[in-house]
Amino acid sequence: MAWNEPGGGNNRDPWSGGGRDQGPPDLDEVIRKLSDKFGALLGGRRGGGGSGGGGAGAPGSGYAGVGLIIGVVALIGWLIASIYIVDEGTRGVVLRFGRYLETTMPGPHLRLFPIDRVEIVNVEQRRFREIGYRSGNGGNRQPAVRSVPKEALMLTQDENIVDVRLAVQYQVSDPRAYLFNVLDAEAVLVQVVESAARETIGKSTMDFVLTEGRSDIVANIKTLSQRILDNYPPESLRAKTLPEVGTDVKPVGAINSGKGAGLQIITVNLQDAQPPEEVQDAFADAIKAREDEQRLKNEAEAYSNEVIPRARGQAARRLQEASAYKEQVIAQAQGEASRFEQLLAAYRQAPEITRERLYLETLETVLSRASKVLVDVKGANNLLYLPLDRLLRSGEAPGGAGPVGGASSETLPAVPPPVDGSAAATRLRDLNRGREVR
Repeated sequence: MAWNEPGGGNNRDPWSGGGRDQGPPDLDEVIRKLSDKFGALLGGRRGGGGSGGGGAGAPGSGYAGVGLIIGVVALIGWLIASIYIVDEGTRGVVLRFGRYLETTMPGPHLRLFPIDRVEIVNVEQRRFREIGYRSGNGGNRQPAVRSVPKEALMLTQDENIVDVRLAVQYQVSDPRAYLFNVLDAEAVLVQVVESAARETIGKSTMDFVLTEGRSDIVANIKTLSQRILDNYPPESLRAKTLPEVGTDVKPVGAINSGKGAGLQIITVNLQDAQPPEEVQDAFADAIKAREDEQRLKNEAEAYSNEVIPRARGQAARRLQEASAYKEQVIAQAQGEASRFEQLLAAYRQAPEITRERLYLETLETVLSRASKVLVDVKGANNLLYLPLDRLLRSGEAPGGAGPVGGASSETLPAVPPPVDGSAAATRLRDLNRGREVR
């Protein structure tokens, strides 16, 4: 039978004071007994032991034991609450009474709880932000990519409108500036990149943006955006005091915590750049016309590269031929002049002999190119003329056949047309008379 049941265990219930009363236990008695037990564990004496004065000091010693226990438990809880661990790739920003104290590195650290508060910031995570569009899952008949005209439409230098979509990757570079210098880091990043993009696009033409200028535009946007973020917030904003109570403010220490938004832009990608949807057809026609123009230019350049060198070669050959002909004519003229000078000197020394020699040379030159015709002047009969030379020439085929009977392949002089016998006799008679006169 259990010791705490009536009639069993001889009323040895330790909580009931010998079983004199079966009612609820007295709270003071319970606390006293607990104090005695914990006091014994901690090296003190039991509250019920000894004689005299023990009953008078029991309540005080009980409260002291309870306070000690509570203090130990509170100390353990404070230690547990004060120890914090910063994971790898993060930083801990410690605030004391709401003001920045320090930035802790990865590992275990101790803070003064509850006056210290720690903000954990991930500095290695690469964050992604879309500007000019929003990506979706494509469910519920929604487009996978949704345009945001408020961010995407930008004005170019030549007063055209383009739809620009950017994707920005960034990470936190300064946890203190990230927490204290901006209220919404992502919103600030969007505004800064959008402003830099509008400035860059506004200084470029539409053709440059849509064709060969994409890499230059992206580089300029990244450089300008990072410069603005490094100098954020402006001097006018940093000089202001804390806002009024009730507004969305950062903790004390957010003002004058240094320059920069604490963000580092890793990459800026130009996802798409095209004219507005309303003018895309017309712009496609313009693009096609530009491509046709470029194609025709390329064909013309290829033809020019082919024709010009050939023409230059022909011109150089003609110039060389003209130069050679010039030198030939000059040399021939100089030779003729020298020959006449020599003849003049010989004629002055012996006129008759020189004249006779010139006459004979002239006859030799003339008669060597003429056919020889024999005429019987005295008989005055008809003469049968047989042009053997012409027959020989006509016997040679135009295709290159040689003369018949092993005749010479040399070109014979041209034969003059047949002449009348009386005319030939008269001409010969005149020639003899001229020689007799001389």
